Amino acid sequence: MFFHKKLSHTITLHPSFLGPRMREFVTQRLYEDVKDLCSGRYGYIVAVVAILEIQMGKILPGLGSAEFEVKYSAILFRPFRNEVMDAVVTKVNRMGFKSMAGPLEIFVSTQLIPADMKFNQHNNPPSYHSEEQKIEVGTLVRVKITGVRIDATAIYTIGTIKEDYLGVIE
Repeated sequence: MFFHKKLSHTITLHPSFLGPRMREFVTQRLYEDVKDLCSGRYGYIVAVVAILEIQMGKILPGLGSAEFEVKYSAILFRPFRNEVMDAVVTKVNRMGFKSMAGPLEIFVSTQLIPADMKFNQHNNPPSYHSEEQKIEVGTLVRVKITGVRIDATAIYTIGTIKEDYLGVIE
């Protein structure tokens, strides 16, 4: 699920960047620091929409560096249990397969793959296949999230394709 949220971030600039282009350096540093950042509370930061405010910098004693508090709005991506999303398969093995939906990695276990799909390790690349479908690296699949674990810097998910309207998208 995607959200629009106002956030803040502290940026430290070396003294060599202090000058007439300082605002440009702070903006560039913000984009570099927060792009694809995962916060356990909000999820992945997909994009910075707007910089709302750059507060006056504070000089750090002994270093000469300046510290700026930047307030910005961003688009966030956070998965929820029972959410259905499209993903691209990145790895296939006998335990199941991994797929990516943007920055999110989803693992689908063998128990959560339909019984008619069999693993064939002799194919190149290895794949799960049935009479109608074939799942290999690069295949687009529709997955339902069955479990989400959120850490401070990462989100781990487990998915299934064992329900109606899930599986390979053609």
